[in-house]
Amino acid sequence: MHAQIVLYDGFDPFDVIAPFEVLAAGSEMVSGDLAVTLVAAEGPRTVTSGTRGLALTATARLDPSEPGCVVVPGASGPTVGDPDDGVETIPVLLGRAAHSELTPLLHKAFGNADLTVAAVCGGSIVMAMSGLIEGRRAATHHLGLDLLEAAGVHPVAARVVDDGDLVTAGGVTSGLDLGLHLLDRFYGPRIAHAVEQLFEYERRGTVWRPVGREPVEV
Repeated sequence: MHAQIVLYDGFDPFDVIAPFEVLAAGSEMVSGDLAVTLVAAEGPRTVTSGTRGLALTATARLDPSEPGCVVVPGASGPTVGDPDDGVETIPVLLGRAAHSELTPLLHKAFGNADLTVAAVCGGSIVMAMSGLIEGRRAATHHLGLDLLEAAGVHPVAARVVDDGDLVTAGGVTSGLDLGLHLLDRFYGPRIAHAVEQLFEYERRGTVWRPVGREPVEV
């Protein structure tokens, strides 16, 4: 099984590092059965994040035919500013990723029954802007819920939303919860719990799924 974590120009470093470390630790606990790789749509390259020039290296091209999961991060940068003045705000960075070589690869990923597409924070907005998750339920940072809705996505204010082949997480630190949930899905709660103990971290919130009884408004 292969976990591919996507890098694109302006990505948020913690959206990448949190699930990377969780999944890498899980890999050790399943005797390396899970490969964890940083990838880019363009292939191997050094990719600069949106946080003070911090860069990470993608060692491979995103392969949508692989079984496992693909994790799309959000972006890091200013939340306000005029793009006409050259200010690369987070929505600008997300939009650029949505109109890059990443989108057709993610489209193919959704066609792979053996692959789960996941996102942290603004990663779901990238997919929403691409039209890939219209009509689906997804989480993102609370400041971006209206952007999901505007793109025809049903926003859910939850830490993690599991909508089958689409698993999304809320704001930045929820990448930890996403990684643990993916380990739970793929390998069971004992592996996820062991990583929680190693990291001295407990998952937050209920994983929202589109099942069960509908709550009445109170």
